[in-house]
Amino acid sequence: MGARIERITAYDKLPRPLRGGVIAIGNFDGVHRGHQAVLERALEIARREGRPAIVLTFEPHPRAFFQPDRPLFRLTPAPAKAHLLQALGFNAVVEQAFDASFSGLTAEQFVERVLVEGLGAGHVVTGFDFHYGKARGGTPETLGRAGEANGFGVTVVDAFGDEGGNTISSSRIRELLRQGELPEANGLLGYRFTVEAEIIGGKQLGRTLGFPTANMALSPASDLAHGIYAVRFRRADGSLYDGVANFGRRPTVDEDGAPLLETYLFDFEDDLYGETCAVSLFAFQRGEEKFDGLEALTEQMKRDEETARAILQKVEPLSPLDLQIAFERS
Repeated sequence: MGARIERITAYDKLPRPLRGGVIAIGNFDGVHRGHQAVLERALEIARREGRPAIVLTFEPHPRAFFQPDRPLFRLTPAPAKAHLLQALGFNAVVEQAFDASFSGLTAEQFVERVLVEGLGAGHVVTGFDFHYGKARGGTPETLGRAGEANGFGVTVVDAFGDEGGNTISSSRIRELLRQGELPEANGLLGYRFTVEAEIIGGKQLGRTLGFPTANMALSPASDLAHGIYAVRFRRADGSLYDGVANFGRRPTVDEDGAPLLETYLFDFEDDLYGETCAVSLFAFQRGEEKFDGLEALTEQMKRDEETARAILQKVEPLSPLDLQIAFERS
């Protein structure tokens, strides 16, 4: 997947060798095809001008800061986002804390403190709808004028539409994932939707039934459709395994339990506890069901495995990024 990306916690902590870089600015939740249009433009300019390629993003997501009582289904929490940006070819990502102090910077202060003094920006790339500074006072137009005054270039990338001409957005992808419309969501992302988490212990019922699972607790804000998925599983060492996963509350055995992603890996025997792994979702096979006892559940699990194996035998990469994320051993 290339050289490991540097993850930096604040704009004023950028290492000196990375100053003067091309800065792509945005939340980039999902790093979907619309985001990739901005990010690829930044990479092109960085290669052409021989500058470092850097992403400036914000943690937590600004919407979570301004609306803390509304849980936000994050498509790509910071570690997952960093892995995608690394795969694209960026040198560093600045995960700037979005707090009261930072959100209070005026547009002029954002330019002076963040872009000029902190990052030493050589060029800035943003999307067409980028706003910055207190009360969203800065616009692409004001950013262009600020660049002329401070000696850095500015590129604004137009909206990127799908094959039907509709703008690709993170909120649109979140809704598709809620509805189990995985092929369309993956098509807008440009890669298979992937989650990362530590493998935790469970009740080991799957082992008893002959289907031992690697269990992950996703964020409570995750609104992924409950059900059965054909998946590809990546270990921390980069090795890949096909599998079938259930995300949900396991109504047959534990209806009141917290949602878990439970992945049964094909042809695999090893201890994964405590390892941070990634699961890429290739197909939504069916919704979660409550069965009349464990025997009926086991028979359905066998059918789910057969279906997943058949699906995964025929899959092809959606893009070079998908190839790196879900097909190539790293």
